[in-house]
Amino acid sequence: MSKGTEKKSFTTQQDDTLQNRKKGSIDRYIVSRLLKYVKPYKGLVSASILITIAGSFLGPLRPYLTKIAIDDYMARHDIRGLGMISLVLAGVIFLDGVKQYVVTWLTSILGQKAVFDLRMDIFSHLQKLPARFFDRNPIGRLITRTTNDVESLNEMLSSGIITILGDLLQLFFIVVLMLWIDWQLTLIVLSILPLMIWATIAFKNRVRIAFLDVRTHLARMNTFFQEHITGMAIVQLFNRGEREAAGYAAINADFRDANIRTVLYFSVYYPLIEVLSSVAAGLVIWYSGVRILRADLSLGVVISFIQYIWLFFRPLQHLSDRFNVIQTAITSSDRIIKLLDEKEGIETRTDLKTPVSFRENIRFEHVWFAYEADNWVLKDISFDIRRGEKIAIVGATGSGKTTIINILSKLYPFEKGSVTIDGVPLEEIDEHALRRMVGVVMQDVFLFSGSIGENLAFGKPGVTPEEIRQAAAIVGADRFISQLPGGYDYRVLENGTGLSSGQKQLLAFVRALLYNPQVLVLDEATSSVDTETELLIDTATSRLMSGRTSIIIAHRLSTIQKADRIIVLHKGVIRETGSHQELLAQKGLYYKLYQLQHPEQELRKTRV
Repeated sequence: MSKGTEKKSFTTQQDDTLQNRKKGSIDRYIVSRLLKYVKPYKGLVSASILITIAGSFLGPLRPYLTKIAIDDYMARHDIRGLGMISLVLAGVIFLDGVKQYVVTWLTSILGQKAVFDLRMDIFSHLQKLPARFFDRNPIGRLITRTTNDVESLNEMLSSGIITILGDLLQLFFIVVLMLWIDWQLTLIVLSILPLMIWATIAFKNRVRIAFLDVRTHLARMNTFFQEHITGMAIVQLFNRGEREAAGYAAINADFRDANIRTVLYFSVYYPLIEVLSSVAAGLVIWYSGVRILRADLSLGVVISFIQYIWLFFRPLQHLSDRFNVIQTAITSSDRIIKLLDEKEGIETRTDLKTPVSFRENIRFEHVWFAYEADNWVLKDISFDIRRGEKIAIVGATGSGKTTIINILSKLYPFEKGSVTIDGVPLEEIDEHALRRMVGVVMQDVFLFSGSIGENLAFGKPGVTPEEIRQAAAIVGADRFISQLPGGYDYRVLENGTGLSSGQKQLLAFVRALLYNPQVLVLDEATSSVDTETELLIDTATSRLMSGRTSIIIAHRLSTIQKADRIIVLHKGVIRETGSHQELLAQKGLYYKLYQLQHPEQELRKTRV
């Protein structure tokens, strides 16, 4: 990534790609990428194709057998022959049904297995992407990619490509048998074909655009819906319900209108095909009647051709549907592959170091960082953290405190300067090894749906229930956990709904204690707890930080007075460094911040 330059979101890039692609073309690169998910199931594909090919003549064979039954047996009053041909016809119908069942089953299994692999790849890839990617791309759009877009691929694999092969073969056998029976009537049927092809192409082009609009508006709707469900409390507190409902109504209306356009095209196309089929049947009946009057045509041929007309136009309708399924899947695949091809910020080097312990120091030297171009959040930051030292970082909101932790955890890359751990540049350390070494307790604690025990063991899956209880007892969380229905088996709702902020913070401390990092970061970890809870975890945090290098970010200056060193940030610049007493004596920025948080009498006591 160029310094200070933001990329467009992958969704915007996808839309640009789709607009630049020639209408109706199939991107070979996309198809080759999709084949990666089909190749492991070559057996299913081969079996589906072979059965489709072997059984494709069964449908076209039925009208021909009807002709034989009428002309060779009914006309000659051959009851025995009629019974035999009826049994053959019943067998063909039965085998055709078995063929359709088996092919549908095999292709459905193929679609589900391939889509399963694709979903796993998307989820695994999303976990590798850096925080900057999620800053640029709304969650609702990503959910659309992993649900609706992936499902369109399943539809293509289960009812698209192989079905098209069957329809084409059926058309081939239908035309061959019609020519074999009567070439003149065949030409009459085929005379409607140019109109059919024109209608199909026009329909396909319009529906392709309509489906693209549907996908785009669906992504917008999912994004809006996800954001407002997540922030429903804010919507209600600010009485924004009606206004936000109006905004959702506008997006929903666009989605509805796009779907109505597709319905309109289908409602015109299918009746048109039926009309053309009826015209072809009418022409065949008229011409057949003339020839029958001249004793030039048998009744069996006429009836078989009427059957062939419906058989002939039905695959053409199916082909149009299948092509639309494929076009929709290609559109969805383009978006998915753009997501899978997003490599910015993903570590691809194989020579990265994997340290197992922290031995000496963490050093920031002349570090500059900006979330957006040239809007520097950190400016020429330099400081040192020695092993076993407890460092506090304070400053006003937006001064860059949390950004330092984001850089240390490799969530965001810095633009200038250097960061080293034990002399090794941060960019040369494997991010997984780094995050095993550095544990962070965030201000906003996120809890997953599941039990209390599962959330506590999130960073250490192999931990025993007894170890979880011991860690909870050290922190003091066992008091409220034991009062919950089910205790450690209590089911937590999404993001800890039903638990107080203080309770979630206590659970975060237990999770950090179990994770057992060598460098502990407390990012405003006590800002959401009340005084009683803060006193409760004060002893626990002392035990948690014992023997560990600790970095404490805090607004409450009372929580960091025992730190070995305090770094004071102001607008991305280090203004002061020293112990609590040293900074008070300087009467600088820290002194002013302390005055704002403490009565003057407490300040005098501190001086004494």
